[in-house]
Amino acid sequence: MGTTYLKRQKEMKRLEKQRQKTERRAQKKLANRAQSEIPAESTSPVGNETPITSTQPVGTTEVTPDVPSRSSLS
Repeated sequence: MGTTYLKRQKEMKRLEKQRQKTERRAQKKLANRAQSEIPAESTSPVGNETPITSTQPVGTTEVTPDVPSRSSLS
């Protein structure tokens, strides 16, 4: 066998390893994204969400006595 053939085979093997490494990185990145999204999804169940309703009638505002309003600050 000639040296050129062996060099070509060596280069092909190197390129194949590089492709596999890139593939592993992409899979690992996707796995990390999926793991980081799991806690966020588990806090609010999908499909069982209920709308948040206010106990206060529409058009009224609640004022707390210990917090001054903005108009009194000026």
